[in-house]
Amino acid sequence: MNHELTKDLIDQVREMLNTSSEMSDHELKRYIESLVFQQASKQGLTANKMKMLIERVYNAFRGLDVLQPLIDDKAVTEIMINSHQDIFLEKNGEISRSDMKFESSERLEDIIQMIVGKVNRTVNASSPIVDARLEDGSRVNIVLPPIALKGPTLTIRKFPEKPLTIEDLIAKGSITEQVADFLKRLIEARYNIFISGGTGSGKTTFLNVLSNFIPEDERIITIEDSAELQINKIPNLVSLETRNANTEGKGEISIRDLIKSSLRMRPDRVVVGEVRGMEALDMLQAMNTGHDGSLSTGHANSTIDMISRLETMVLSGADLPIPVIRKQISSAIDIMIHLSRLRDHSRKVVAISEVIGVEAGEIVIKPLYQFVEKGEDEQGKIIGSLEPTEHSLKNTTKLELAGFK
Repeated sequence: MNHELTKDLIDQVREMLNTSSEMSDHELKRYIESLVFQQASKQGLTANKMKMLIERVYNAFRGLDVLQPLIDDKAVTEIMINSHQDIFLEKNGEISRSDMKFESSERLEDIIQMIVGKVNRTVNASSPIVDARLEDGSRVNIVLPPIALKGPTLTIRKFPEKPLTIEDLIAKGSITEQVADFLKRLIEARYNIFISGGTGSGKTTFLNVLSNFIPEDERIITIEDSAELQINKIPNLVSLETRNANTEGKGEISIRDLIKSSLRMRPDRVVVGEVRGMEALDMLQAMNTGHDGSLSTGHANSTIDMISRLETMVLSGADLPIPVIRKQISSAIDIMIHLSRLRDHSRKVVAISEVIGVEAGEIVIKPLYQFVEKGEDEQGKIIGSLEPTEHSLKNTTKLELAGFK
């Protein structure tokens, strides 16, 4: 697209809007169309290029500027803006540079303020980092100068319009039908489940899939930094979201605050989007105080690493002896599920383990299923599946109480 022509048209529309009364979206669209039609013969524009130019100029005033077509493109799963003229996209697991550019750093900052304003968040030089979301639920992370040296930085993780189901994950080879049935029974029997994985491994997506196994007659409280979960089949659902401090440093509502409050809201289960710090202690205590069937996620490279990270998180919030912390973890969590993004960019469940208890001062974890790689196909896609190990589920009490054999 001709950037000079685009900039010239945007300047003309901006000048008109500065001198005329408020225009409706329809009137603005018609005005932009007339400007583009005037340029069509001079510039030799095709019908397709004219359409793209009209949308580009319109989105500069009533949309998210150059972001809008990227947001609308269902094939784009992640948008990474390193500066106003440095944009990268992820499509089908592959990252590439986009030829899209904002007209200036100030224009990118305007779009950022528009995004955070819609979800009652604040980001500025004194508070330059914020997590937010778009209207469609896409996750947004923003870092402003002086922290971001190249200029305003914006990362958008998009989510599908239709939430993935367990059938979708089976079709993609992320999980087997046998394991899916096993996990469904564990959810219904109210096992406490913790999901771990690295960046982009699909933790939130998988948590959402498991959440939809929860029986419809239960009361669920979800707690997240930025609301992303899409639980549609639970009528008695309360969704809570954290709040940043205001410009005076007051009014912050943390995950810890929300977990404590949720326990007074008569939940059957508590679903915590992700634990990153001292709120891990509150999450474990919720699981240990009659809220069986609770779910949460955390960032780690393996199940063992996740246990170590949980210990560190709890220590950051309470000065407890290590043996006490390990006892808390082993009492609270029944099942650990680890997800990974493999070298072919596929996301798979690679391990399902049972937390047995504490022996000789160490938390004992027994793998129930592990991903076994069997090679690659002609396209370089990894062939393999979750296979049962020699260990079977030891704690079957909850299954028996739920009526499962």
